[in-house]
Amino acid sequence: MGDGEWCARKHGPSKRRQWRKVHLGVDARTLEIRAIEIIGSRVGDAPMSPELLGQISKDQPIATVSADGAYDTKACHDAIAAREACAVIPARRNARPWPESTPGVQARNETVRASGRLGRTIWKRWSGYCQRSRAETKMHCFKLLGARVMAREFDRQVAELQIRAAILNRFTALGTPETQSVG
Repeated sequence: MGDGEWCARKHGPSKRRQWRKVHLGVDARTLEIRAIEIIGSRVGDAPMSPELLGQISKDQPIATVSADGAYDTKACHDAIAAREACAVIPARRNARPWPESTPGVQARNETVRASGRLGRTIWKRWSGYCQRSRAETKMHCFKLLGARVMAREFDRQVAELQIRAAILNRFTALGTPETQSVG
């Protein structure tokens, strides 16, 4: 019997570690977390876009929604168009225009045409895709509050992560530094 066999006999078979994915909806202007969704590791990223948009009340306008290329799906574009927002999502490198004519598909096809004409780098600068880095910075701050979740049950994990988001929002409300270049 080796070390691992003894441990399995004494404590039972090891449970497969499960990962939780956190999706944040961040207001790029105020840096406030407006929506949060926690899912298991087996669920993809794209189905969470309508869920995140649904957490923001209908009377609050949304100007743009920036996301990475994983959200380049019809469901995401349609959900963004339903909120009358502009989708700033880069199309995949081998993207072709979609044949349908819904408002979300039309906006996505314009992105494909513009990035084809201008190139992806210029399109990202032109469209304001770089604002997404502010949300990525907020995600980094979220991770600084703790890389691990302490709770063991899923409902309690959700509550713990929502508390972290509330703490970050409180820190943001206290004030964010204003940086200026010198020289």
